[in-house]
Amino acid sequence: MRYNIGLDLGKRRDHAAIAILERVDHRSAYATPTLGTLNVIHLERIPLGTPYTTVVAAVQRLVNTPILQGQCALAVDATGVGGPVVDMLRRGQLGCELSAVTITAGEHESTNGSDYTVPKQDLLAGIQVHLELGQLRIAKQLKECGSLVRELMDVRMTNRSPGRVRIGADGCGEHDDLVIAVALAAWRARRRENHFGTFRIV
Repeated sequence: MRYNIGLDLGKRRDHAAIAILERVDHRSAYATPTLGTLNVIHLERIPLGTPYTTVVAAVQRLVNTPILQGQCALAVDATGVGGPVVDMLRRGQLGCELSAVTITAGEHESTNGSDYTVPKQDLLAGIQVHLELGQLRIAKQLKECGSLVRELMDVRMTNRSPGRVRIGADGCGEHDDLVIAVALAAWRARRRENHFGTFRIV
C-alpha cells in the first residue's frame, strides 16, 4: 500500500498516537519495486483521557479521506487494552487492511492471519535502519515533528535485570508513543519486502 498508518494506543499515563507514512518505491522495468523512502506525512498525539471510541472515530475519518481511501493499510498496537479497540476497528469496516500487532519483549515475530506478535526491539531496530539509510523522512511542518525527533533521540535499551532488557523512551523523561506509531507504520510498509524477500532486517 502507498500509505501506511500506525496506531499506538495509550495507556493510563500515555497518549494514543497516529502516524501516517507514505511509501515511495524505487522502480525499474524488470525488477520488483523496492522501498525508496518512507515519508512521515501525518503525526497526531491524542489527548490523555480520550475515549477509545473517539480514537476509533478519528481513524475512521482518516482512512476515508480522499487521499487515503483504498490506498492505505493500518497497523494497530493490540497489546493489553488494544484487543477490544482492534475489535471496534474491525467492526467499523474501515475499507483498509488491518494488522493487529501485539508488541512483546520476545525475540521472534509470529503471525496468525492478520494478528501478529512482534518484538519491540524489532520495531525500533526497523526505525534505526531506515534512519541510517536515509529512508525515513519527516515533514518539518508537522506539529509533532519536534516531539518525534526528541523521542527518537531518547529511545534506548536499558538493562533492568539479568536477561531482561527494557526498550523505550519512558523512564528517560519522554514518552515513546509517536515513535511506536511510526514504527508500526514502517513495519507495515515493509511487509511487501518481507513477502518477496527483497528487504530484511537482521
